[in-house]
Formats: sequence, C-alpha cells, structure tokens
Amino acid sequence: MSDLFPPFAPDPNEPRKRLFKPVPFRMIAPNIITLIALCLGLWAIRLAFDGQYEKAVVAVIVAAFLDGVDGRIARLLKGTSRFGAELDSLADFLNFGVTPALILYSFVLHELGRVGWIGSLVLAIAAALRLARFNVMIDDPNRPEWKKNFFVGMAAPMGAMSALLPLYLSFLGIPIQDASVGPVILIYVVGIAFLMVSTIPTYSGKTMGKYVPRQWVLPIFVLSVAAFGLLVSFPWEMLSLITVAFLLLIPVSVVRYRKLERLDAKNDPMKNDPLAKNGPHAKTAPAGTEPPPVS
Repeated sequence: MSDLFPPFAPDPNEPRKRLFKPVPFRMIAPNIITLIALCLGLWAIRLAFDGQYEKAVVAVIVAAFLDGVDGRIARLLKGTSRFGAELDSLADFLNFGVTPALILYSFVLHELGRVGWIGSLVLAIAAALRLARFNVMIDDPNRPEWKKNFFVGMAAPMGAMSALLPLYLSFLGIPIQDASVGPVILIYVVGIAFLMVSTIPTYSGKTMGKYVPRQWVLPIFVLSVAAFGLLVSFPWEMLSLITVAFLLLIPVSVVRYRKLERLDAKNDPMKNDPLAKNGPHAKTAPAGTEPPPVS
C-alpha cells in the first residue's frame, strides 16, 4: 500500500516567488514630502504648547508650502496613487485643521473657557468636512474644465493661514491676547470655518499661468525675487497683507465664477433643454418616444 502522505521534495531549480513587488522611487518621493509636512504639523503643536508661537506658525506655513508641492511633484513624476491621496488628506486634516485650532486655543481662545474650546473644535471639524467634500468632488468626471480654477469654499491650507491672522498681528505688536479681544477673534475663527465648509467659490490658481507671454518672463522673475525677499525680511507684515488680500479677493472670485457659470449654461444645450429638467413645468416628450438621455 502506497503512502497517503508522501514527503514533499521541493525542486531546487524552481525560482523563488517574491513576496513584495518593487516600488519605483517616483511613487515614494511625493509621500515622503507629505510625511515631512505631517511631522511639521505635529511639531507645531508641541511648539505652541511650549509658548514658541512664532516657530509654530512658521512650521504650519512650511507645511502648507509642502502640501502645494507634493501633488505637483507626484503629477510631474507620474507617481500619483490612491495611497498618496489618502495620506495627503489625513496630513491636511492634522496640519490645517487640528494644528491651527490648538495653536489658537493655546494662544488666546483658552481665555474664553469652554466657548473658546468650542470655537477651536468648529475650526478643526470644518477642515475635516471641507477635505471630505474635496475628495468626493475631485472624482466627478463631468466637472467642466473651467471649474478646476476654483475651490468650493476656502481651501484647507489657506483656511489655516487665514485663521492664524491674529497671531501675525500679535507678532507685529498689536495686543491680541487681551481678554477683551477674545470674542472678536472667536467670531473671526468661526467665520473662517464657515468659509471652508461653504459653497462660496474661491480662486485655486491650478490652471492659471500654464503659459506665460514671453515679454512677461523677466518681470515675473523680478517680482518673484522681490516677493520672496519681502517675505523673508518682513514675514508677519507680508502674511497679514496676503491674508487680507485673499479675503478681499473672495467677492471677485464669486463674480468671476457666476459669469463663467452663465456662459457654460448658455453654451451647453442640455442645460437649457426643458426636457432635461425636472419640475412641474417641465415639458413631456411626445407619446411613443423616449426622452433624451441626461448625463
């Protein structure tokens, strides 16, 4: 009688299977930048509770810069991935939601007690909701090309930088940490949180400046160097100016968005077709015919 369980003798010439496939470095590089930005956000929280608010704000600003760089590097190297997108969203929630909320609470909102803590919570949760909505809308295949130049609501990095405006002003010598100013700062922070979760369109600049006229190349170089020099030499003045200018630019972006929206509706026959609209006044198709498909 033969053995029911004969001993297994592996073939010595059989190639070994690799447990893990190699990953190209171009897929890893953008995620390394995201992780560095995440470390800066955590470091900023520690600096804030140590009372080093200037360094904490700088860490958040550098994290915002890296957040704008990692995605572009990923697209440049063709290293985009779902993992990188999820990691970027988690890092953004910490860097531009939790970190500025805790910095503001440690800096001045703690003077208001529980109400100040609620204001910090509102800012952090607004950043989370804004990022979740962004992740859903970015997968919309029917999104017009012109809408890519606008964010729906204020972007999380710009929301964090705008929320930190009271610290910029404090570094310039304005008495922000007085108890009487606390309610004003609370209202301002809640207003920034509202802008992040609102549907107010704001400029993103993603599709602007793809091609620059040749005569503008040298002036742009000079202006870029001048702006960088001013930012390094007068950081808090420049950050305050940039924040105020961006907030004042929001009505302009709304007007531009509405204009492009009207033009898009005018050029798209489906949006003006009564059969494609639902409602009590919508026309019905003739009997025996199928209504046109709606995309």
